[in-house]
Amino acid sequence: MDTRDTLRDIEGLARLGYAARGLVYLIIGWFALTAARGAGRPTDSKGALVELFQHPFGSVLLALVALGLAGYALWRIMQGVLDVDRYGSAWKGLAIRAGQVIAGILHAGLALGAVGLLAGRGSGGDGESTARDWTVWLMGMPAGRFLVAAVGAGIAAAAIAHFVKAYKASFRRHMAVGSDKHGIVCTIGRAGFAAKGVVFALVGIFFMHAAWHADSSESGGIVKALRTLEEQPSGPWLLGIVAAGLIAFGLFSIVQAVYRRIDTREAADRLRAMA
Repeated sequence: MDTRDTLRDIEGLARLGYAARGLVYLIIGWFALTAARGAGRPTDSKGALVELFQHPFGSVLLALVALGLAGYALWRIMQGVLDVDRYGSAWKGLAIRAGQVIAGILHAGLALGAVGLLAGRGSGGDGESTARDWTVWLMGMPAGRFLVAAVGAGIAAAAIAHFVKAYKASFRRHMAVGSDKHGIVCTIGRAGFAAKGVVFALVGIFFMHAAWHADSSESGGIVKALRTLEEQPSGPWLLGIVAAGLIAFGLFSIVQAVYRRIDTREAADRLRAMA
């Protein structure tokens, strides 16, 4: 297989990955929307995989999602390590690239969870138990409370980055869409990043609360964030708005699968330069 074939394969996996991520967020958003209507409970990424697996042709769909998530993970790690999007080596660029690598690692874990489901090993616990387990592990380390607080601060920083991205619509420079589609793509992208920002902000606060009280049960993930919104005054409305935003992010991810600029040639050039 020559270099061009390899580049096409990487691009194809990356695009499948954006679509897989979109499907996961569509399921999360739909469950949040039904919860806002009082007809169900919120779920997270792992719960979305379980839900997908339980439907007709679930094994085939989940296998495709697992492959896509693995491809997305590979692409995000390449983006960060090789600086494919040219963010540079200043502190801001390094922070963005670190976020890309972390996103890649997290989606690789999600892909492994999907493979585990296909192999009959279960989902490996839900996101809430995973958040608590990581908090317990970090608490047991020297300066554990500070480490948990640092995780919370990092997640909160990611939330701020999502809000900034929603406000500036900076994702537009990575999209190759025509002027006739520009408005709708920008709108759903902004709504999606804003909703993710709300969820990330709450998760970051949960970890910082856990650090402050030295109590791992204070931490939590997406499900706890959505339930917290539901418990507020006008909670169903708040949850419904965020749910709609998460659905918008799922749709935006699917749009990215088609229109996102994926410069695999730049990645190849960086690899050759490193070699």
